[in-house]
Amino acid sequence: MSVVTELIMAGVLVGFMVGLTGVGGGSLMTPLLIFVFGQTPSTAVGSDMFFACGTKLVGTAMHHKHNSVNWKVVSLLAAGSIPASVLVLLYLGMTNSSSGKSFFVMALLGTIIFLAGTQMVGWLKFNPRPLQIKEDIGVRKPYLTILFGAILGGLVTLTSIGAGALGVVLLRTLYPKTLRIASLVGTDLAHAIPLTLVAGIGYLSMGAIQFSMVGYLLCGSVPGVIIGSLLANKIKAHIVANILGLLMMVVGIKTFLAALETYV
Repeated sequence: MSVVTELIMAGVLVGFMVGLTGVGGGSLMTPLLIFVFGQTPSTAVGSDMFFACGTKLVGTAMHHKHNSVNWKVVSLLAAGSIPASVLVLLYLGMTNSSSGKSFFVMALLGTIIFLAGTQMVGWLKFNPRPLQIKEDIGVRKPYLTILFGAILGGLVTLTSIGAGALGVVLLRTLYPKTLRIASLVGTDLAHAIPLTLVAGIGYLSMGAIQFSMVGYLLCGSVPGVIIGSLLANKIKAHIVANILGLLMMVVGIKTFLAALETYV
């Protein structure tokens, strides 16, 4: 099987998971690029940013069509994540030690993937309530949403992971009674678009993007995310989320061990 075919198939798999659960973009694609396709951590993270932006743009359009995006929550998350992303990019641009940076990114990758996987298992449940944010949620929720957005912005920019894996979990924590599963996914996908675009432009300025590889991945992910988004409103996505969570735990352990090997 050619590398091009493998890249397209990887795109289909990850795109389907993203459309169905909102999770799986960076959590699966970045480790795939590192361990299967032999990319360096910085190139894998940077390339995944543009891949995620394209994939989630299609997924957001599908979810918006089904009224599964809460744009108020998206704007609050972006108010925290975009400034945080810019600050992290400035820090990365000033850091000179590539070896230390690779170890740090790999170790952080593994830790986040594993923790996000544990949260995915048994966490997402189907909630038939309509998409709405109650007026009596209190002033703490908007500020908490911005704060969580800032945390996501920093983590996503460093590792390309978190926009989906942690985003859905955090939204479920913030709005447990107001956002049904499809709305959690759609809102999380929409927020990831500006975040990954800003982070991707930052990595592009550092020369850490492989556009030919991104193009092949998108060839597979676009139909994959469309299929997954259509099924998100029709099947119990928490079943897939549980399987994905277990897979993420295994990938997280492998990534962390690989980081230790490079350090030793």
